[in-house]
Amino acid sequence: MNPLLRAWSAYVRLIARWPSIASFVPFLPLIALWWLVTALEVFPRAFLPGPAEVVRSFGTLVYKGILPEYLQDSMMRLAVGALWGIALGIPLGLLVGMSRRAHTLLWPVLLFFQAIGDIAWLPILVIWFGYGLVTMTFVIVYTVIFPVILNTVLGVRSIPVNMHRAALSLGASRARVLWEVVLPGALPNIVTGLRNGLGYGWRALIAAEIIVGTSGIGFLMFDARRAGSVVEILLGMIILGILWYIVDSWILAPIERATGQRWGLVTR
Repeated sequence: MNPLLRAWSAYVRLIARWPSIASFVPFLPLIALWWLVTALEVFPRAFLPGPAEVVRSFGTLVYKGILPEYLQDSMMRLAVGALWGIALGIPLGLLVGMSRRAHTLLWPVLLFFQAIGDIAWLPILVIWFGYGLVTMTFVIVYTVIFPVILNTVLGVRSIPVNMHRAALSLGASRARVLWEVVLPGALPNIVTGLRNGLGYGWRALIAAEIIVGTSGIGFLMFDARRAGSVVEILLGMIILGILWYIVDSWILAPIERATGQRWGLVTR
């Protein structure tokens, strides 16, 4: 058998057994190109370290306990901010989506504040709250809440009016209509809003850590810039990409697909 064919057959069997491996295969050419560029010393090593140096830096920071501590800080900040954004965004989105009066009063305000970038709040937040958890939590909440609200409103307003009328004509209370008609109908959009909001919140967190943080992955990268350590900056960027890829592809995207399939909006 042709060696290439045998290699391909082995690869197909491998990803059939462990499908997650296929997610990393597209990155292999990028890593090979990176290694080749650094091996040929197209750029000085001080400006572009090689993959081996990044791996050694990873091992050193893990051994010293710096990377696990900073990673824990970043994930905890994201979790706290995301929970607050979800807890505030879903009820407000349901209110704006279900009430014409609330939509008239609140929609222009929502669009106004959505247009103000989260990072634009940092100067005044530093004056109000200083360089701490409150400032970074506010930025994450602010970033997460708008995709959640807008997608929730879209989901609520996309439910046919006849479904509301049918439930009411059968004797359902407004609370029961909310629980059994509105929430199931809007849930796919709500989950999409959560996925988008968490993605924006992750980027906002890193930016906030770079500007006002004293720990976290963003701070690690900024502190490395001051020390002139390009290898730690690259390491931070790679960690950010891998972490979000895992969270989005292995957790959020399956939940979004399962939600759509559950309520009949996506076919298998």
